[in-house]
Amino acid sequence: MYAVITSGGKQYRVEENEDLVVERIEGKEGDKINITDVNLFSDGNNVVIGLPTLNKVVVEATIKKQLKGDKVVAFKFKAKKRYKRKVGHRQLLTLLHLDRISVK
Repeated sequence: MYAVITSGGKQYRVEENEDLVVERIEGKEGDKINITDVNLFSDGNNVVIGLPTLNKVVVEATIKKQLKGDKVVAFKFKAKKRYKRKVGHRQLLTLLHLDRISVK
């Protein structure tokens, strides 16, 4: 059984009892969340596609950890003008444990 969810503007194929890293979701470690933005659901035999989402399918997850991604460095340089600029960024991420996919 699997589902396709949307979180942070990206789509993820998820199954029960797996971990998933997504864009930052507000909450503390150990908090339970329900993801209702489900685009596709399959129970092994049947596939149901939402237009655009499925209202009766919910993915229940637990926040395992709030973390930061790897540092991305942007460097600008203009030759012969003594101009250099270095900027770094670390994306805020959330590690989720997907407990179950339930159909209402």
